[in-house]
Amino acid sequence: MDDKPRNLKTMLSEAKDTSELMVDLAYAALYFGDPDMAEEVRELEGRMNDLVHDMRAVCILGARNPREAEAMASVLQVVGAIERIAGDAVDIARIVTHRLGIPRELVADLSDAEEVSHRVLVREGSHMAHRPLSALELPVATGMRVMAIRRDRDWITDVEGDHILVPGDVLFLEGPSAGIVRLRELAAAPLWEPPQPPEDGTLSDLDRAVDVLVEMKNISEVAVGLAYSALVFRDLGLAAEVRHLEDRLDEMKDRLELWVLRAGADDLDPSPLRGLLHLSQAAEDIGDAAQQMVWLIEQHEALHPILSIALGESDEVAVKLPVGEGSRAAGATLAQLSLSIEPGFSVLAVERGGRYFYRPRGSVQLRAGDQIIATGPDEGRARLAEILGWQLRADPDTGEIELSPLDHPAAMREWDVSRVS
Repeated sequence: MDDKPRNLKTMLSEAKDTSELMVDLAYAALYFGDPDMAEEVRELEGRMNDLVHDMRAVCILGARNPREAEAMASVLQVVGAIERIAGDAVDIARIVTHRLGIPRELVADLSDAEEVSHRVLVREGSHMAHRPLSALELPVATGMRVMAIRRDRDWITDVEGDHILVPGDVLFLEGPSAGIVRLRELAAAPLWEPPQPPEDGTLSDLDRAVDVLVEMKNISEVAVGLAYSALVFRDLGLAAEVRHLEDRLDEMKDRLELWVLRAGADDLDPSPLRGLLHLSQAAEDIGDAAQQMVWLIEQHEALHPILSIALGESDEVAVKLPVGEGSRAAGATLAQLSLSIEPGFSVLAVERGGRYFYRPRGSVQLRAGDQIIATGPDEGRARLAEILGWQLRADPDTGEIELSPLDHPAAMREWDVSRVS
């Protein structure tokens, strides 16, 4: 360990980013049936194991008295949850590497998930070729973020804005399906048709199980996002919402198992059903890991300040801010605003009157005074604030980011923002 970095903040941030990348790559491997992507998840597992070992050692060394030990316990709790999420990603990837089988219905329905995985080839003469990623601003232009780049036989998983794309690069991205058309235009890629389910319509119970599993994927990802936000904002309401989502995942897994067993009673090949059960277990366990993190908030445990700092070391930001009176957002639906396309933010929840609406659909109409919790690219935060009726500015003395109403010069409220990914 002496030759390895001992900066806990850096390691914790890297571990969080790595676990999320592993989940993204695992679902993408499933969607594309790509064993190479699934094997990449296994390689990332090795990096994660090293990080977890080193972080635990640093936490032990840093606890010099009972008070510091109590604070460090919160870090170990989060480290354990992140390790658990990474392990679930490996389990999802095993569906591909071990050929456990997955119904075609599920692959097709994954295109209806809140976020979808996509891959695109960079072609000579395209808008992407020979340009750095930062200049493309893909999260703002398309709502999709690059998870990894494959260049010949090499994989680039630590994607930076200064990476210059060259013809032949294959980008693996995740984001709203609405951004795929624009993404492929930028890459000069041909029209793409998503996978289609069988047309025989004979798998009614299996269809229901697949629909539930897609919803479990969405809910588990929202639960993790809200859990990190709860830690950043120390928000008891968000912590309670995560527990509610974890309970829902338990109930959905029970229903899915019943429907899979019913489908197995029909004259069907049971092989694809194994993948369904395997995936449902992983999605439910990701929800358990999210609940493991917010337990710290629910029990009013002391949180080490390194948690908020470390969760701020990434390319995306989590924001919690109100909808301003008279703003473009007030009275508009989320579909009309298209925040996932421009400025590239995904709304995790809307708080209204003390109640949270998680992963709100496009039909939800925002009201003045609503609080939104969203994640998105750092470069898009000023535009998001403007849509919600605020002007972003940095305090010249403290450097803290503040909001002021667009029609008033004085700052009215500090923008509660921390970087997460």
